[in-house]
Amino acid sequence: MLNQDLGRGRGVYISTYGCQMNSNDTERMMALLEMVNFIPVESPEKASLIIINSCSVREKPVHKVHSEVGIYRELKAKNPDLRIGVGGCVAQQEKQKLLKDIPLLDFVFGTDAIDQLPELVAKCYDTGERQVAARFENEKPYSIETMVRNPGVTAFVNIMKGCDNFCTFCVVPFTRGRERSRNLKELLTDIKSLVARGVKEVTLLGQNVNSYESECGADFGQLLKALAEDTDIARIRYTTSHPKDFNQELVDISQKYRSKICDYIHLPAQSGNTEVLKRMNRGYSREEYLDKVKMIRDGIPGVVLSTDLIVGFPGETEAQFEDTYSLIEQVRYDNIYAFKYSPRPFTKAARFDDQIPEDEKSRRLDLLLKTQREISFELAKPYDGQVYDTLFEAKSDVEGQIQGRTTHNKLVYCYAPESLIGQTVPVKVLKAFPSVLRCELVTGSAASTVHNGTLNL
Repeated sequence: MLNQDLGRGRGVYISTYGCQMNSNDTERMMALLEMVNFIPVESPEKASLIIINSCSVREKPVHKVHSEVGIYRELKAKNPDLRIGVGGCVAQQEKQKLLKDIPLLDFVFGTDAIDQLPELVAKCYDTGERQVAARFENEKPYSIETMVRNPGVTAFVNIMKGCDNFCTFCVVPFTRGRERSRNLKELLTDIKSLVARGVKEVTLLGQNVNSYESECGADFGQLLKALAEDTDIARIRYTTSHPKDFNQELVDISQKYRSKICDYIHLPAQSGNTEVLKRMNRGYSREEYLDKVKMIRDGIPGVVLSTDLIVGFPGETEAQFEDTYSLIEQVRYDNIYAFKYSPRPFTKAARFDDQIPEDEKSRRLDLLLKTQREISFELAKPYDGQVYDTLFEAKSDVEGQIQGRTTHNKLVYCYAPESLIGQTVPVKVLKAFPSVLRCELVTGSAASTVHNGTLNL
């Protein structure tokens, strides 16, 4: 039986890289370690347990792990009690090799082994031996309890894990395994519990939330419907969607329950060229993607869209890049997340022999981002002077200000009392920027003009 006083009040520091799922995993790690009497600390110098929660999506992730562990060399020399571990996608990818290559490491655990973390740490302390746990548990039902130590106004909730799409550029199927969804009833119970603890908004997480399927047969649209009807959660967000799985039913449900489901959809295109999309194994053409955009905007007027884009994918010609450039001009996203292609281990595209030179990838990325900045500022102008419901989430870094978000995922800053944190109130936009709105509180009759999501651009 695991010693519940394993931590003995020792400090634990977790360094987190990557996506929202990694951030959610870190929250789970902290909750598990607090249960065995480790205490979170704000710096590695105060810790007796250091964990690097790694990400392998971007360039040179293994080098980053090597570099960060090296920073802790002096701490290890000063504190023989210090244990250092690596989790996340790099750990899942490299496994035993990390221990071989980095002598300072004490343990490595993969994305499916987070719940084993207290046992791994106990073995490190008890035996002094280095530990590895990085096997996928694809056969077991995916059933976990959402662990949030000190929930605030918002919380992340994993609804599924893994991915079955095998895009040729993406390492996720190799680092997070095959798709497995949580049970609908379990999710409803989790979110009701979060609401009881004061959570007003949840963000549903999955590598491809649109392919969610509960054991009872409920799909993602039915999950959203159940959350809207059967829980008291005030707002629902989700990420990430796959265009090939976004259907009319989901659009209709989003519009019907618009009072709860936020008016923001992240719809990764990755490229605007059909041939490149085919080489990426994305499962849709440019025309089909644009049809999905039209379906969404027709069914949810005023919805805000963002996307992911990759430039310099192997073999991408100048003409094919121009198709991606024209896509952002045609769709007019509020925001894009654009990256230069970088080869990832195990992926098919890493073996393509027509890689694009780095300087050319950089040129294309700079051009794309410059044009998107212009579009984003143009799209921000109609927000000026408008009134929007804002859920305030926390104090800002500026004295007297609090911050929150509109249903469009715009970050709001406003001088207002802290007592409004956790409440949804109307604010008037004084100055709009692409991702940030500077606002003031609205009172009296002006509050009746509030926009509950719809923005006419």
